[in-house]
Amino acid sequence: MKLSPLKNNGKAVRSKSVKAGSTTMFLFFFFSLLFSTVVFAQIPSLERVEPSFWWAGMKNPELQLVVHGKNISEREVNLSYAGVKLAKVHKVENPNYLFVDLLIAPETAPGIFTLNFEKKGAKRLSYKYELKARDTSPNRIQGVTNKDFIYLIMPDRFANGDKKNDVVKGMQETALNRDSMYYRHGGDIQGIIDHLDYFQDLGVTALWLNPVLENDQPRTSYHGYANTENYKIDRRYGSNELYKKLVDECHSRGMKMIKDLVHNHLGSQHWIIKDMPSRDWVHQWPSYTKSSFRDQVLFDPYAAESEKKLMTDGWFDNHMPDMNQANPFVRKYFTQSHIWWIEYAGLDGFRLDTYAYNDAEFMAEWAKEIKREYPRFTFFAETWVHGVPNQAFFTQGNTINRGFDTELPGVTDFQCLWGINEALNGKFGWDEGITKLYTTIASDFVYQDPTRNVVFLDNHDLSRFYSVVGEDFNKYKSGIAWLLTTRGIPQMYYGTEILMKNFSNPDGLVREDFKGGWTEDKVNKFKAEGRSEKENEAYNFVRTLANYRRNNPVLQTGKLMQYVPENGIYVYFRYNDDKTVMIIMNSNDKEGSVNTARFTERVSGYSSAVNVISQENIGALQTIKVPAKTTLVLELKK
Repeated sequence: MKLSPLKNNGKAVRSKSVKAGSTTMFLFFFFSLLFSTVVFAQIPSLERVEPSFWWAGMKNPELQLVVHGKNISEREVNLSYAGVKLAKVHKVENPNYLFVDLLIAPETAPGIFTLNFEKKGAKRLSYKYELKARDTSPNRIQGVTNKDFIYLIMPDRFANGDKKNDVVKGMQETALNRDSMYYRHGGDIQGIIDHLDYFQDLGVTALWLNPVLENDQPRTSYHGYANTENYKIDRRYGSNELYKKLVDECHSRGMKMIKDLVHNHLGSQHWIIKDMPSRDWVHQWPSYTKSSFRDQVLFDPYAAESEKKLMTDGWFDNHMPDMNQANPFVRKYFTQSHIWWIEYAGLDGFRLDTYAYNDAEFMAEWAKEIKREYPRFTFFAETWVHGVPNQAFFTQGNTINRGFDTELPGVTDFQCLWGINEALNGKFGWDEGITKLYTTIASDFVYQDPTRNVVFLDNHDLSRFYSVVGEDFNKYKSGIAWLLTTRGIPQMYYGTEILMKNFSNPDGLVREDFKGGWTEDKVNKFKAEGRSEKENEAYNFVRTLANYRRNNPVLQTGKLMQYVPENGIYVYFRYNDDKTVMIIMNSNDKEGSVNTARFTERVSGYSSAVNVISQENIGALQTIKVPAKTTLVLELKK
């Protein structure tokens, strides 16, 4: 018997942004989760074993295999291999599944053994299972830290390196139209490999790709946030092997790779959703119910339990079934797939999508498992909330109102984003304008380590930064200067360095193609000759400061000291035993001057400075003039 599959309502969903669906279209799902009375023909079948292979010598000896096939639960499982023990076989509601627990002893040798699935009077089904040797290369699985500069890419919109995979027969979405925000454009992994020189020249040290797992959905599959496979790269991007090649190429250049993960939901066309192991595989509601998206109820001491449930168990979107992470098999399925990708590809970090909507205890358990297996590995989470306490609530070391540690090292720092936007666009006041940026940083005491937070100016869900500042080039440069000199891990969205612009209404407008990534493009923005004079100035501004940061630990791990803004001017320092860098941000529409007597703690002993961007020498430090809407980055000299 088969659990009824989730049907797509046929509406074009333009992005991973929330969009209400038709209630009636979802009655089918929640009321049809009673088992059908149709009985499959007794045809032996072994459709999947996931993960399809594993590694010997992992720290966690436990491995749970998901075995899928028609009436596979009617069969007995046996194997014989030195060091591998069949611990338990779980049967669930759906007879098409077995969950097979193995124990792999630490000394087990790599090799292949046979999993047998037997039933009296029926043909034996077998699967050759391989335990591979682990790759112990020293440059793998390094972690992403405040020494890095992350570049975020939406693969479908960046560069098309292989036209042969633009359309893949048999997949549900085969439309290819670069003039549409909703269809695929053809960008792929090979296109990213082809431009690794570009990233290095820019000063980038880590790549974060929007999800690249297969999204075999009927509509808007380009963004990747509704995956239909957990162990397979989307064929329109390339293959598992090509993805691993990209990671290896990055490592050979001293760069790192971050994989974007979604714990909260799967795509409605995921094979495990279309034939669910049990009723409780996803969160059930009498009719389609979306999340309230109200993070406050998670820490509100007066919140009703029903409000909390709506926040975490409601669906993110109508084509993204919300996973029931209280189910132990769901937990194992996700966690093992993530460990598999780290080990297989040698990844350095994860970005965790829609973190606040997950089961908090599961995420803490997940984090411990990842850290236990890979102590150097790091991850950060999307916490799209308003308020420093709201954001800090999700990070590790904050046990108030929870009773357990989330084990989450850092988050995407939306509070700093709101702060820099207000600093550049607001009017200076006691709490307004540039003061908001100062007070946001001043609240860092609520984090165990704020330097693990990822700071950014825009991303795939937000209006592009150049548009946010009204296409004011001075404000743009001021924001870039802040991004690459403040505390934390800086992240740049593809195209920000060449002044790509637009507002996220709808999201597709901020997910345009990088010109030059397609052979038919008339201009190539990857090359200086293809960029306008202003675009080159922007690129070179980013390049100069990013490479200075890459070569100077003072802007990576140096301490930060900031001063209360006065007259619309904010001053802070990054310093270590070797260097001191003074950053002066003038948010006013007119030139200002700074008397450095106020900053004796940091400028004492220094007599001059060099402008990091222009290389201009400043011979006296007593008074420094700062042009309107400008941020100066000055390396102090004795």
